[in-house]
Amino acid sequence: MNAVALANRPEASTLPTTEPLVAIENLKVRFGDVVAIEDLSFTVRRGEFVSLLGPSGCGKSTLLKAIAQLVTPASGKIVLSDPNLRVGFMFQKPLLLPWRATLDNVLLPVEIQLGGSVVDVTDRQRARLMLDLVGLGDFADAYPHQLSGGMQQRAALARTLISDPDILLLDEPFGALDELTREALNEELIRIWQSGNTRLHTIIMVTHSISEAVTMSDRVIVFTDRPARLAEDVQVRCSRPRAPEDSEPGSIIKRIRTIVKGGR
Repeated sequence: MNAVALANRPEASTLPTTEPLVAIENLKVRFGDVVAIEDLSFTVRRGEFVSLLGPSGCGKSTLLKAIAQLVTPASGKIVLSDPNLRVGFMFQKPLLLPWRATLDNVLLPVEIQLGGSVVDVTDRQRARLMLDLVGLGDFADAYPHQLSGGMQQRAALARTLISDPDILLLDEPFGALDELTREALNEELIRIWQSGNTRLHTIIMVTHSISEAVTMSDRVIVFTDRPARLAEDVQVRCSRPRAPEDSEPGSIIKRIRTIVKGGR
C-alpha cells in the first residue's frame, strides 16, 4: 500500500483476538406471522472468517441484515463489542449504477458519507487503490455493461472496501457466477483479507455451497430449516490454501452434509 493510502487509512480495532467481536444472543426475527430466526446464539471473534450455511430460505440473509441493523429483531440482541467498528455489506448482485463508470461506482459510498459533496483528489486516489486491490485498475473508466459478471462483482467489492470496514458481511456475493470465476474470486477475497492492505479483519459470509464454506472459513455455522436455529458450529482447522478433494476438508464437507440433511 502506498503512502497516500497509509496516510488516509483509519486505525483498525485493537480488540484482542480472544474477545467476541459480534455476539448473537437469543435472537428472534419475524416478519408478520413468519418467524425467520428463533433462539439463535453464537459469537464471532476478531480475525475469523465465518460462513453461514443452511437450507434455502432458512434465515441466513436475514441474520446478515440484522447484524447490519437493516432488520430489527423481535427479541434478543446483537452486540458489537466495539461501537467504533465499521461494517460493510456486499449483496448477491453487484447493484452498480449503469450510468456511472467503475471508478465513480466505487466512490458512491464516499459521496453519500460527504452528503453529496464533490469528492477530492485523495478520495479518487483511494478509489483507484481499491480497484487495483481487486484487479480492476485498468477498468476505472469502463461502464457496468462493459464488464463481465465477475468484474462487476470485483467492482462491488471495491465499493464495499472503500469504506474501510472492520467486518465484511457477504450475502452469496459470487453465487450467480460460473464455477471457475467463483473460485477465482473466492481466492481473491482470501488474499485481500489476509493481505493487511485494508483494516478488514473479520468476514461473515452466507453461502449455499458446503465446499465453498469449508475451503474459505475458519468456522461454519450450520442452521436448521426455518426458523433458523443453530444446528452445529463446525470448526475448520485446516491450513490454507484448501481444496475440497483434500482428505481433511473432504471429511468436514461430508460431516456438514450430514448435519444439513438432518436439519431439514
